[in-house]
Amino acid sequence: MHIHQADFSKGKVSSLILKVSFPLIVAELVNLLYNMVDRIYIGHLAENGSLALTGLGLCFPVISLISAFAKLFGPNGGAPLCAMARGSGDNKEASLVMGNSFSLSIVTGVVLMVIVLVFNRPILYAFGASDATYPFARDYLMIYSLGTVPVLVTLSMNAFINSQGFAMMGMLTVIIGAVINIILDPILIFVFGLGVKGAAIATVFSQTISCVFAVGFLCSRSVELRLRLSDMRIGLRRAGRIIALGTSGFTMGATNSIVQLVCNKCAFIWGGDLYVGVMTIMNSVREIYNTVMNGIGGGASPVMSYNYGARNGERTMKASNFTLLCTFVYAIAAWSLIIIFPHSMAMLFTQDAAMIDAAAAAMKIYFFGFFFMAFQTSGQQTYVALGKAKQAIFFSLFRKVIIVVPLTIILPYVFGVNGVMLAEPISNVIGGLATYLSMRHFVFPELRAMAKEST
Repeated sequence: MHIHQADFSKGKVSSLILKVSFPLIVAELVNLLYNMVDRIYIGHLAENGSLALTGLGLCFPVISLISAFAKLFGPNGGAPLCAMARGSGDNKEASLVMGNSFSLSIVTGVVLMVIVLVFNRPILYAFGASDATYPFARDYLMIYSLGTVPVLVTLSMNAFINSQGFAMMGMLTVIIGAVINIILDPILIFVFGLGVKGAAIATVFSQTISCVFAVGFLCSRSVELRLRLSDMRIGLRRAGRIIALGTSGFTMGATNSIVQLVCNKCAFIWGGDLYVGVMTIMNSVREIYNTVMNGIGGGASPVMSYNYGARNGERTMKASNFTLLCTFVYAIAAWSLIIIFPHSMAMLFTQDAAMIDAAAAAMKIYFFGFFFMAFQTSGQQTYVALGKAKQAIFFSLFRKVIIVVPLTIILPYVFGVNGVMLAEPISNVIGGLATYLSMRHFVFPELRAMAKEST
């Protein structure tokens, strides 16, 4: 196989981002299928399909929290530092960052697995489980937790494949696992009659295969920076830098988990199990459309990091500007589809007529002004790519914790269950604009000065 490595220092920035982003978007969409296919199949079970879907939805705040730790060590933490080190010519430091990130992923995965196995009951009830939905949630989460280590390693190490310019290989790593998952899901769920347990087994097995493939590629001679045992000894200062920068991505993932918890609780209080199922559908649709924006941002990130490390301010600014343009155009198109076809989207996940009608009405509220997420994505990704950890962390907390959580609790007292949905569009407008405008004010002057130095 011919393995192409992108050179982030040459060529048109927009073309380079699109070239890198495309396989990342495909990989993100395929990765989303791991859990999305589970929801689609489980929601269409002949018996207790709606309850099983709701139970499965209760697991996803926990799964989001687990995935957030991967962002801590990979896409938002170690990978940008690795790219900046490569840009400055320090390949030894780049290798050490990758090795440390690998070790941190394994240690954290083991700890999280033990916590979920021991405390799954109080965790799920805290996230909105009822006596009717808990058995389904428990069956899925207990098995899924056994795959925590390969999940973290795959998600974090894939970022290092992409940061070295091997986006196509990063895509292939994810596709291999997803194809296996798609094949196994119906066999285990329906043919063997394992239901929710079958969905979890298929996910864990496929993630493990992806993990083996990703680690194997990074240990091969095909890459510029190889994963070596000698680089895996954790250095406290280096680990601190990885975690400090990755905290922004972790915060976004963790706060997503907190928001899902609050939304599930409020949806249950104001609408019962039906609206917990509606929130599962809403989160699923949001993940589908956010995935493309995340892929664009992920493609721009190594370009910005590398050129920032090489002190090329002009190319860094172009990459940031192009990220906003692409995500904005895409978000407008996505919003239009949601508004026009809400029933069709809900029908992907359930056959329950009441749940379909409730979800379709809720989508029109929840996704109103979705295009403002382009500002959040562009601003946040620029902060992360340039190593601006404090700013990235603050704006992650600002949109989710400071805006969404209080509004989700307060607004239902005025608007009923629809108040749970209203919090998201309000946070998109305020949080998105605040993140992007502050980034332009504080970051671009530095980049302009850097550009003048090089002329």
